[in-house]
Amino acid sequence: MPRNIEIKARCTNPEETLERIRQRCAEPPQQLNQTDYFFDSPNGRLKLRVFPDQRGELIFYQRESTSGPKPSHYEIYHTTQSQSLLEVLQHSLKEGVVVRKKRLLFMAGRTRIHYDLVEGLGYFLELEVVMRPDEEIADAVRDAEELISALGIHQENLVSGAYADMLVSNNGM
Repeated sequence: MPRNIEIKARCTNPEETLERIRQRCAEPPQQLNQTDYFFDSPNGRLKLRVFPDQRGELIFYQRESTSGPKPSHYEIYHTTQSQSLLEVLQHSLKEGVVVRKKRLLFMAGRTRIHYDLVEGLGYFLELEVVMRPDEEIADAVRDAEELISALGIHQENLVSGAYADMLVSNNGM
């Protein structure tokens, strides 16, 4: 199963964070509108990510809910029939939270930098350091920590859970 190291942080100064990202990344970002439909899964998290053009990604992942750098194991299934797949999932599984976000996706070497505006939550920064199959976790964590420092993100801004968890907490569910 592919792995990456993830860090998620709340942006207390979104404009400054975006400027630091732009200074760090040579290529312009990809702009994405995403809606993530979460479903109950006994072994991790399962979500269907839907894009406006009906493409979709069924994503299963396992990771700890701790702040700071953490390993994530994931599998992705790509589809051009996201609405049909969504209907199958809605009929067969218990649906959870729906997360809507506008994302700017930057690349810094092997790291995906997500600058997200999440509906109902605000601005966030998410890093995904893609790991090589034989790589030690400590090496990828070091890369993630160096980047989070360069982007001016402080320890107190790190968050532990997924956007779905935060939405549930905010809504008192």
